[in-house]
Amino acid sequence: MSSNVLLETVTGRIQKAKQMKDEEKSYRYNGVLYPVVMCPEENLKALDDIVARKDDVMLVAYPKCGFNWMVGVMKKIILESTGVSLESKMAPLIEFMGPDGIKHVNQAPSPRFLGTHMHPDFIPATFYQEKTKMLVIFRNPKDTLVSYFHFCNSNPVLPSVEWDSFFRQFMSGDVFWGSYIEHALAWEKKMDDPRVMIITYEDMKQDLNAGIRQVSGFFGCSLTESQVQQIAENSTFRAMKENSSKSHGVVADAIFRKGEVGDWKNHFSPEQSREMDEAFNKYLEGTRLGAKLKYQEYCQ
Repeated sequence: MSSNVLLETVTGRIQKAKQMKDEEKSYRYNGVLYPVVMCPEENLKALDDIVARKDDVMLVAYPKCGFNWMVGVMKKIILESTGVSLESKMAPLIEFMGPDGIKHVNQAPSPRFLGTHMHPDFIPATFYQEKTKMLVIFRNPKDTLVSYFHFCNSNPVLPSVEWDSFFRQFMSGDVFWGSYIEHALAWEKKMDDPRVMIITYEDMKQDLNAGIRQVSGFFGCSLTESQVQQIAENSTFRAMKENSSKSHGVVADAIFRKGEVGDWKNHFSPEQSREMDEAFNKYLEGTRLGAKLKYQEYCQ
């Protein structure tokens, strides 16, 4: 399945979504909300047929935590370390692939670059059985919520939302791919797994070179310092946004918006900020992942 075919598929789905009513764009599978246009039920059922490999490169992120940015970084790491160019304009989300896409992936040569927004309990068991390495990227919950809000209103495959109602939905976990808190708590349990590495959007923004070294080391990709520097220069949010029309086609503007840390301050009311603080303190304060998110620094 070529890059052009994938792009045409995405373009077709977007055109289809523009003809749909908002209430037709979502459905539940195993109690979790999903966008029907990009990952209909047949896609999620097809995940039972995917066959993982130990050398797969798996990127996992809750929606709007920096997934597409890290896709760009990982493609450059793989290219520099192996010479393999991954040019597909479609995000490597396994839940977007469908039955035909899964068949293609199962036949594809290694290294395969895959990704998902799925809760870790819903990631196909084959990846745990094969001990596939998983890179998990998180972002502070306030900026995640803001980015998710704008994404819904700029992406025609998702229903448009109003700020106050979306805030309530996010806080209750009634958004696509489920609750941020539940995802975080589930990954907290896997932090001792040597095949799971959790990084944060904020740390990558603060020191991209160090992040590239950390990620490439985790996947056993050997890079020189000059390669690290070159990847970093081409992987800043600004650089990737400027190149997004080539890399992401028709969905570029929806995916790459601001990329800022702290934009939540332009959206949250004082009451909403306190409500998020209370939820974080209740569920994630004192956890290792909670400490990694540096909530006090980025969310207060």
